[in-house]
Amino acid sequence: MHFEKVIVVDFGGQYNQLIARRIREAGVYSEVVSWETPLDEILIQKPKAIVFTGGPAAVSEENAPTIAKEIFESGIPILGICYGAQLTVHVLGGKVEQAIHREYGKKDLRVEEHPLFKAVDKETSCWMSHTYLVKEMPAGFTAIAQTDSCPVAAFANDTAQIYGVQFHPEVLHTPQGSQMIQNFLFEICGCKGDWQMGNFVEKSIAQIKEKVGDKKVLCALSGGVDSSVAATMIHRAIGKQLVCVFVDNGLLRKNERAEVEKVFTEAFDIQLITLDARQTFLDNLAGVTDPEEKRKIIGETFIRVFEKAAKDLGKVDYLVQGTIYPDVIESGTKNAAVIKSHHNVGGLPDVVDFEEIIEPLRDLFKDEVRVVGAELGLPNHIVQRQPFPGPGLAIRVIGDITEDKLSLLREADYIYREEVKKLAVVPWQYFAVLTNLRTVGVMGDERTYSYTLALRAVSSLDGMTADWSRIPLETLAHISNRIVNEVPNINRVVYDITSKPPATIEWE
Repeated sequence: MHFEKVIVVDFGGQYNQLIARRIREAGVYSEVVSWETPLDEILIQKPKAIVFTGGPAAVSEENAPTIAKEIFESGIPILGICYGAQLTVHVLGGKVEQAIHREYGKKDLRVEEHPLFKAVDKETSCWMSHTYLVKEMPAGFTAIAQTDSCPVAAFANDTAQIYGVQFHPEVLHTPQGSQMIQNFLFEICGCKGDWQMGNFVEKSIAQIKEKVGDKKVLCALSGGVDSSVAATMIHRAIGKQLVCVFVDNGLLRKNERAEVEKVFTEAFDIQLITLDARQTFLDNLAGVTDPEEKRKIIGETFIRVFEKAAKDLGKVDYLVQGTIYPDVIESGTKNAAVIKSHHNVGGLPDVVDFEEIIEPLRDLFKDEVRVVGAELGLPNHIVQRQPFPGPGLAIRVIGDITEDKLSLLREADYIYREEVKKLAVVPWQYFAVLTNLRTVGVMGDERTYSYTLALRAVSSLDGMTADWSRIPLETLAHISNRIVNEVPNINRVVYDITSKPPATIEWE
């Protein structure tokens, strides 16, 4: 099965996978490759277009990511974004210099008449994030957009079909950015748009069948959206060769174990084994306060538990994980600043006793995973389940992990989720965090010195950016009242009103 393809060359920016997603949303299949990928490996794929991403480096820095000049002579249309635009100018003989005023955030943008800006308002807005700008363009290039402080906000060489934008069209903060990306794909590159999520499911299942053959596969099934969709996809491909293992790691939400066991033993014909490893995880996490260390310990403990499960089951050749794009992005790449590691991608030990790890959802964002789940026939209450991190409540208990703290958080989180579900509009993600802060309070006639609980709720499409949700004050007051009255040792409740960026969605 073949689809037209766009190659996204990754230079280390945090929005790189989001660019690939916007391209796929437009109906064109895209793949991300490192800037270090040899040019012939890119060209042999015969892409309809190539997109250069942003990145944290400056093009003039020693050892800055770069690209072979010959790529511009390939005849394949190229679009450079932010760092990718500056690199295009730099490699082709133009000049990039440090700006007098750094541009960051929403900026007014004026665009010229050009196919890249078809159906785009002549005066619109865009999201900037740069310290350097184009000072002199290479021969044959012209400016096609400006801001007040950036005279070359976009440029074009129509003869060579090479284009660049200094801003980020892939983020929601550039309101007509998706239109610009579509214009590049369809008006300039002549793409047909033959990529659909159903095609992805069909192709993936066929690839899994071919890859696995008659071998046995072990899947970590948490009951979350990602692992549920991954398990269902693998099961659709190989049936009884799949064994799912649900690990009760002691870091689950209230009633989660019972719910998972009920859904996958009663509703699906999937082989499910439950392992009670609560004490093992708690012992390994005892006294650990650093969030990165927590994640790595949890990741390694997961692998050790699965290795034991595999030995008990006999020969197991593959391990399935529900890794998705945001996990990969936020774990950092060679040239990206590491924000956090994730146990699916950042905490694995060097030696894993499986032939290979299969990650069928690695190229998808959360909303795309939900679409796949619907395509596979999963019930809506699983497909629409809110995100839950791999390390579970361990990164929602600030500081050291104890069973007493976990118990408090489970009860408080359950009350919070119970009340939020009653709202007419439910946030994309919402959860409670048990802080490591104790404060003075008064309950009855007695002084208390108890924990502060934080509530978090955000609206988002993909987890890459998020805004804090405006839950009605009456609802928050009711939730706070229930928690301090029903959950012992919590005497204060606060609400997190920070967006991402600058914060992350999770607290750790």
